[in-house]
Amino acid sequence: MELRNRPPRREPEGCLVAAIRLPVRIAVLVVVVPVRMVWDALALCARTLHRTVLRPLGRYLLVIPLTWLWRSVLTPLGRGAAWLFRHLVVVPVVWLVRYLVVAPAVWAWQYLVVVPAVWLWRWVLVPVGRGLAWLGRFLATYLLVVPGRWLWRWLLVPAGRGIAWLVRYLVVVPAVWLWQWVVVPVGRGAAWLLWTLVLVPLGALWRWVLVPLGRALAFLGRELAAALAVAWRVAGYVSRAVGRALKWALWQTVGRPARRLYRSVCTPVGHFLRDEVWRPVRATVRAALSTARRTLRRALS
Repeated sequence: MELRNRPPRREPEGCLVAAIRLPVRIAVLVVVVPVRMVWDALALCARTLHRTVLRPLGRYLLVIPLTWLWRSVLTPLGRGAAWLFRHLVVVPVVWLVRYLVVAPAVWAWQYLVVVPAVWLWRWVLVPVGRGLAWLGRFLATYLLVVPGRWLWRWLLVPAGRGIAWLVRYLVVVPAVWLWQWVVVPVGRGAAWLLWTLVLVPLGALWRWVLVPLGRALAFLGRELAAALAVAWRVAGYVSRAVGRALKWALWQTVGRPARRLYRSVCTPVGHFLRDEVWRPVRATVRAALSTARRTLRRALS
């Protein structure tokens, strides 16, 4: 198993391969790094926009209203319409079809079609068919079989033998001679000319020109593809490093001061407003509303 799973051994490469590979990869890296950085920046902007704007906006503008509309309006309306359609349309139609259409149609089919058809088949068609079958057998025996046997024995068989003899000595024998002494030598000469004048030059062209050229083009294509893959990975590392540096700089210049401002200023102010302003006002309003409600109930009672 270890011998089977071992990766294939790579052949040693020469100086020419390394001399071609290194400039190609450097040039491709110079071209690919800006493209990869722009791509990563666009992907980050798209993910941020989707996470912070589009998904919450779609949730509050589409999902919640549509869910409420489906649960509160469309579902009761659909159930009511289904109940009305079932009891006002389906049940009467089923009753009408069952007792006014199906039952009379079954009775009419049975007594107006099936019974007369069975009687006609048993007492008319079967005897007539048997008579016609006997007449057909009689006519076929004495009008076709006996004359056919005589015609086959005394006319067709001798004529067929004569035609076979003529075909053998007038067609087959000359065709065999022509094939053996004309077609075969001409075909061999044409095959030798085709091999010598066409196939051998084409084989040499394929072996000594097209195959080396194809191998060179395939080598260049493989090297270009490998250079693109390596450059894309390296550009990804560079892009991630630049992104991390920008993230650290933004955190040090904006994020950390904003967090300190939120913790040291906004949070105490918010707690003060919640505990010292909002809760007393809410308690006062609730007490006033409860007092007014009790007063109104006593006045009405």
